[in-house]
Amino acid sequence: MGKEYYTDMKIELLSPAGDMEKLKAALRFGADAVYLSGNMFGMRAFASNFDGEELKEAVRYAHSLGKKVYLTVNTMPRTYEYETLKEYLKSLEKTPPDALIISDIGVFMLAKEVLPDVEIHVSTQANAVSAADCLAWHSLGAKRIVLARELTLDEIRAIRASVPRELELEAFIHGSMCVSYSGRCLLSGNLTGRDANRGACAQPCRWNYKYYEIEEEKRPDQRMEIRETELGTFIMASKDLCMIEHIPELCECGIDCFKIEGRMRSAYYTACVTNAYRMALDAYYADRDNYTFDPLWLRELDSVSHREYGTGYFYDVTTENAQLAPGNRSVCEQTYLAYCEGYDAEKGLGIFLMRNKFSVGDKAELLTPGQTGRAFVFTDIFNENMEKIDCAPHPYMKTYVKLPFVPCEGDLIRGAKE
Repeated sequence: MGKEYYTDMKIELLSPAGDMEKLKAALRFGADAVYLSGNMFGMRAFASNFDGEELKEAVRYAHSLGKKVYLTVNTMPRTYEYETLKEYLKSLEKTPPDALIISDIGVFMLAKEVLPDVEIHVSTQANAVSAADCLAWHSLGAKRIVLARELTLDEIRAIRASVPRELELEAFIHGSMCVSYSGRCLLSGNLTGRDANRGACAQPCRWNYKYYEIEEEKRPDQRMEIRETELGTFIMASKDLCMIEHIPELCECGIDCFKIEGRMRSAYYTACVTNAYRMALDAYYADRDNYTFDPLWLRELDSVSHREYGTGYFYDVTTENAQLAPGNRSVCEQTYLAYCEGYDAEKGLGIFLMRNKFSVGDKAELLTPGQTGRAFVFTDIFNENMEKIDCAPHPYMKTYVKLPFVPCEGDLIRGAKE
């Protein structure tokens, strides 16, 4: 199936929501849906996550905007945990999410029993890499398959051509990658006792290792050099996935949903990344035949904390695109300075809740949904009592700021790119 496949629909943009602030940022900056965890049975145990009442609030808020919420229940519970799991699923009956993301077949069958009207999406943790995989899950009642990250575009096209149209396919298009197979890893558990398959990964693949060569016992002539710089060496760390420059190829290979990784990331990260892909997708659908990539979208993605970008497995060149270069550590994001709570039209001032210090004379950028960052310089800053101040030094301090633009609630201010 080629370009004609999506003549009747648009691809869903799915963003991470580690807490309510991130959920609102994702939805404001263009996500069609968010995925999140409750306070148990999710693969990101160290995100803030949502307790029972927060989860209900999240569902109600998203639905009020015509958006969706998908709940991850994608750990692999042991036998003794199933009674608790059943009660947890029952607690979702009155305000259910739009779908459950599940990787374990036992959890899948229990969810079908307890919440028969809620869609089930099969998690990437289930490692679906073939049409046979997808068809088997579909026969059990799955609505969507979150494909393994190790597939190429050609393999995704082949799967799409071999499964029913009503079976949706989802794929990660941006964010952290894993040295193991779709996150199935024992390294964290062995080194720290924190089980990666139960949501507690310590990410030891990204630690600094100080040995310079490794040698397999029976292959003494095949020594692998671990080059090291002053920053250390990162032989097991993967590049971050970034497909912003390949939107047409993604749109035309049969994927129904583009997924952004990052429930452990900041609200600023969620807003920037969602916004960039929203602009790229909207531009593609506005005029597919004359679509042109805008380098400013990539600049937006460079403004958030990330590792060196690559295209993962999509083009089957993993030795070039998956392995992080020696000594290549995270690229730090532009500083998130403030969140807009509104605009005082009478005074001509934006009302901002600050997150990091800013001062008169500092260069900054305003980030608004559907636009790339707009540069300005802080001139007039006032405190809550409308007293003029030289800087806003305290986190969560309410300030009034003069801008060359009219900001809207939810807009963000970040430090200028140096």
